[in-house]
Amino acid sequence: MAAVADRVLAALPQTQCTRCGYPDCAGYARAVASGQAAINQCPPGGAQGIERLARLTGQPIIALNPVNGVEGPRSTVFIDENWCIGCTLCIKVCPTDAIMGSNKLMHSVLEAYCTGCELCLPVCPVDCIELENVSGAATGWEAWSPELADQARRRYEFNVLRRQRAHDENALRLEEKAELKLADLAEHSRHTDPVILDKKRAVIEAALARSRAQRESGKKSGG
Repeated sequence: MAAVADRVLAALPQTQCTRCGYPDCAGYARAVASGQAAINQCPPGGAQGIERLARLTGQPIIALNPVNGVEGPRSTVFIDENWCIGCTLCIKVCPTDAIMGSNKLMHSVLEAYCTGCELCLPVCPVDCIELENVSGAATGWEAWSPELADQARRRYEFNVLRRQRAHDENALRLEEKAELKLADLAEHSRHTDPVILDKKRAVIEAALARSRAQRESGKKSGG
């Protein structure tokens, strides 16, 4: 099944838009390969994308499921600098690191890396992000290309790795602080009652165990 999932993933446009109902293209590919998802749930791939998946899976060609969206032209987004408040919410949801900026400073879009996923639109509190059609009448794979898909996939995979590393580093810092408190709990607490201190110790130890387990799970899954 893994080999089939890899082939399905390679046939997807890699916009990481989640319109298929899965968190990313890889998740959808695994679902298709296992028979948990139909081949007609990727609007960016359009009719040609469905044909690709039909050939790979041996399933009949069917129409795009309107629940997932409609086939349309390729788009990118741009940010109106007159309205941007620098909240960074769009940066946090961008799957390909196509938005640059920092807190309370204007953000800008690297159009060459934008997949038109539209994930930034609903999180913008001031509606300063707008879509721009960049493929004219061309839709689906006619508006996309294998080169753009490969680029988007590489940037998304790097994005996931970067975020996981940042999460792990923060978790490690918190673990170290917790371990320092645990080493001399009485010194780091306002309480002196041994019963209360024992309860605190149990809570901290449980939190440390969860944090370590999560980091180990991330390592095993390739994060």
